[in-house]
Amino acid sequence: MEELLAILNEIRPDVDFTAATALIDDEILDSFDIISIVGELNDHYDIDINVDDLLPENFNTAAAMLELITNMQNA
Repeated sequence: MEELLAILNEIRPDVDFTAATALIDDEILDSFDIISIVGELNDHYDIDINVDDLLPENFNTAAAMLELITNMQNA
């Protein structure tokens, strides 16, 4: 989780990713942020997040993003 939080904090240092529970639903992250996050996660974790994965429930929390990453790595 620390690795993921470091990536997220590089992209949006003004967001408390450890406490946020509705990053998409509360419009804390915009589409540009999501594109940046997806690019970084794809590169860093050697995964391929595609359009079908771009669901609010996958990006509303850091824990949800970590679950998505883990699921993709185990697939």
